[in-house]
Amino acid sequence: MTNLHTPSTRTLWIALAAQIALLAWSGWHPFDRLTWFMEVAPVLIALPLLMATHGRYPLTSLLYGALFVHAAILMLGGAYSYARVPLGFTLQDWFGLARNPYDKIGHFAQGFVPALVAREILLRGAHVQGRRMLFFIVVCICLAISACYELIEWGAAVGLGQGADEFLGTQGDPWDTQSDMGMALLGSVSALLLLGHWHDRQLGLR
Repeated sequence: MTNLHTPSTRTLWIALAAQIALLAWSGWHPFDRLTWFMEVAPVLIALPLLMATHGRYPLTSLLYGALFVHAAILMLGGAYSYARVPLGFTLQDWFGLARNPYDKIGHFAQGFVPALVAREILLRGAHVQGRRMLFFIVVCICLAISACYELIEWGAAVGLGQGADEFLGTQGDPWDTQSDMGMALLGSVSALLLLGHWHDRQLGLR
C-alpha cells in the first residue's frame, strides 16, 4: 500500500517520550505494585515491539493514536487500580452508577483498539476477501482476545486468591466477566462502524 498514511518520525518520538513519562508516573507510587505490573504488562510488551517493527512495518497514524490512548487507559488503571480511578468515581457520580465504571472503559478499549489492529493487518496482507467477512473476523478476533484476558484474570484469581482482587476489579459484580466481554464486543463493533472509512483512507484504499 503505497499511500499508507503514517505519522512523521518527530511525532513518533514525541509520542514515545510521552508514553515513557506516563509509564514512569504510573509506576512511581501505584496503589498496588503487583496489580500495576499486571495491568501495564501489555504496554511493556507492545512498546518495544512497535519500536522494533516501525521501520519495516509502520502503522497508520490512526492506529498509532488509538494505541497511545489505550496505553494511557491501561497505565491510569494500573496506577490507581481500576476500581479506584478518580475519573471513574466522577463518572459514577454524574450518571448515578452503582460502581466505578473505569473498568468497563478499559474493556471497551480492549475491543475498540484491537479491532483497528486486526483490521489493518488483515487488509494490508489481503488475508480476507469481502468486507462482511472482514467485519465478522475482526469482531471474532476481538472476542477471542477478551476471552483470553478473562482466562488470565481467572488464573490470577486462582493463583493469588484475595491478592488478585485489585487486578480483577469486579467490585462484587457476579456477571463481571460477561459484561467485560460485552463491552469488548461493543468496542470492536463501534470501531468498525465509526472509523472504518477513515481507516480505509489512511490505508490508501479510498
